[in-house]
Amino acid sequence: LGLSQRGSPIQALVLTRAAGTDVAALEASRRPTVLLIGQQHGDEPAGSEALMVIARELTQGLLAPMLDRINVIVVPRANPDGADTGKRVTASGVDLNRDHLLLQTPEARALARLARDYRPMAIIDAHEYTVAGRFLEKYQAIQRYDVLLQHATTANLPEFMTRAALEWYRTPMIKALGAENLTQEWYYTTSTRMDDLRLSMGGTQPDTGRNVNGLKNAVSMLLETRGIGIGRSHIQRRVHSHVTAITSALRSTAERAGNLEQVRSYEARDIAAQACRGEIVVEAGPTPTQHEIIMLAPETGADRTLRVDWNSSLQLKTLKKRPRPCGYWLTEGAGDAVERLKLLGLQVMRVAESGSLLADTYQETSRETMARQDVRGTVEGGKPIIRVQVTPTRSAIDIPAGSYYVPLNQPLANLAVAALEPDTQNSYFANHLIASLADTARVMTPPSLVFEELD
Repeated sequence: LGLSQRGSPIQALVLTRAAGTDVAALEASRRPTVLLIGQQHGDEPAGSEALMVIARELTQGLLAPMLDRINVIVVPRANPDGADTGKRVTASGVDLNRDHLLLQTPEARALARLARDYRPMAIIDAHEYTVAGRFLEKYQAIQRYDVLLQHATTANLPEFMTRAALEWYRTPMIKALGAENLTQEWYYTTSTRMDDLRLSMGGTQPDTGRNVNGLKNAVSMLLETRGIGIGRSHIQRRVHSHVTAITSALRSTAERAGNLEQVRSYEARDIAAQACRGEIVVEAGPTPTQHEIIMLAPETGADRTLRVDWNSSLQLKTLKKRPRPCGYWLTEGAGDAVERLKLLGLQVMRVAESGSLLADTYQETSRETMARQDVRGTVEGGKPIIRVQVTPTRSAIDIPAGSYYVPLNQPLANLAVAALEPDTQNSYFANHLIASLADTARVMTPPSLVFEELD
């Protein structure tokens, strides 16, 4: 797929009964494709090893009959530099799993290109979670569950793909794990602040692979086994847990292939049809509630039930919303942002002839410089961001030839919203990919301009 920052190959296996392994061959097979990703974090080895087991079983083992109904792409080690050093982050110190919208690393760009070209129906992301560490310090207990599961949870996700993830993937996965006497719970974590005793489900920011892939209209599932901080202890159980859950996801895709294609086709049309209509959520957050979890007493290993404050990502609170534009205009100088949008799979067009548009421009009301945050704390490897507050102001603006237009009447429109509304922490403006608020505007009526396709 490309090279890591230290020059190691990022490799993928394409497992198919199609005539070839290229995009055209897999599309011609008329079978859905599943993308399996392991070891985005280098200190989480069980997912990588599990994917090699899955690859072996698909090619010469018990899972081989599944290739009559699905194609499978396996990326066992998405972060080879981190795997080589046993570190969570990439060689540059960036958390790869917080880089799927900004695409600052070659590793994230390689995964984005793969997903854009092969358009997988389901994307399964294999991770491991911390066993003791701050959990032991805060709760005087250690983690118990074999697997933590979660689907995509961010603003503007397609409703029916979310239901598919829950009903067609998560429910059978829980049953499969239970049949192997493996325990499971929703994914959760806790912040690095010792005075913060809340637990939070996976974040609601549109920067993780789980959430970005959901905005690509794929079933997107996160699997986390109990592994960080214990080396290779219980590695067979950890690998077996991943293999069990991933096998269930492959079976769900094979059994629901026709339904999944119908749902995704409907969602693609529905999202495109919403351009210029209604409202769009700019920013959302979790809902505070409480939840019971089971941990282990470190001295005895006995179960310890805790009732904790719990940030639920299952019901999102709308923090900010605006009228949905027809598209976004970008200046000619926004080439870096345009390249990232194209890697994500968005259509971007160049303005061929000058004209004018009715648009909302962003008028700044305040700003501060701060660090990007997620539910764990400061995002590792992140540069300081500009957190700005704005008021959209409508006017006619001149549009020069050579500038860009990102229409929202396309299936991945909600990814453009996540990247281009400037007053969020993951926006291209906040992260310096768009230099000025004047470099973008929300186009509020269908444009009557002449466009040309970008290569």
